[in-house]
Amino acid sequence: MSKLPAAPEPLSSPVFDSHCHLDIMVGNRQASSGDPVAQAAQAASATVRGILDDARAVGVTRLVTIGYDLPSSRWNADVAAQQEGVYAGVAIHPNEAHASTPEVLAEIEALAGRPEVRAVGETGLDYYRDWASKEDQHASFRAHIEIAKRTGKALVIHDREAHDDVLRVLAAEGAPEKVVFHSYSGDAEMAKKCVAAGYFMSFSGPVTYKNAGYLRAAAEVAPPELMLVETDAPYLPPVPHRGKPNAPYLIPLTLRCLAEVKGIHPGRLSEAISANGVTVFGEW
Repeated sequence: MSKLPAAPEPLSSPVFDSHCHLDIMVGNRQASSGDPVAQAAQAASATVRGILDDARAVGVTRLVTIGYDLPSSRWNADVAAQQEGVYAGVAIHPNEAHASTPEVLAEIEALAGRPEVRAVGETGLDYYRDWASKEDQHASFRAHIEIAKRTGKALVIHDREAHDDVLRVLAAEGAPEKVVFHSYSGDAEMAKKCVAAGYFMSFSGPVTYKNAGYLRAAAEVAPPELMLVETDAPYLPPVPHRGKPNAPYLIPLTLRCLAEVKGIHPGRLSEAISANGVTVFGEW
């Protein structure tokens, strides 16, 4: 059995994890040989109940579990319907954009209409990998934007090495009322553009990395009323746990780093982020 990192000191004020992948953590999707982090997470034999209990013990009281293809979107929506404090996002990931057929998108929209589903995502553009053509990615992204607008749900964006094009597509299509840049990866200049547009920036473990000064600079720019915090679990664990499986109970490490960057008390930032959660995802 894989040993997970020790729990951090609990937060003084509760917060939530805006983006994780419960299905990968508990082994609903079998990890491939090329995904050692997911393999390690699954070796720990976690359960949804155990993940929630560990998170709540440190003050992480709710989470949003995110789909990236049709099976994961169905699974996450069903788990959110069954578990108190769990909500879901549904979408076709840009790396799977070739699968965004009209029939698949129709089912994503049907799932997005369910009350436990609070987001359309993760969708967007990924120029780091070439698993789907740019043409397919753009078409899928535009379709998800329209689904978010029709259903009134938040749009959760995966943006990897595609900052300018993501912003251009949002401007051209007309952004939904609520937009979240998941695992924000832009610099301070992009953060200024997000602030001007009213987009939320969700920061994850890399903001704690020594070589990620550009992310801390972006966090300085981001006002508390446009900030979220996430794990992207089982990926992107915060320092000092790089290379190990991530989980929602490690949120306090990332949040405390953000609070230090902002020069505010962690409890105050937790309160702001919790309020933002209601704004973005609706009443819990």
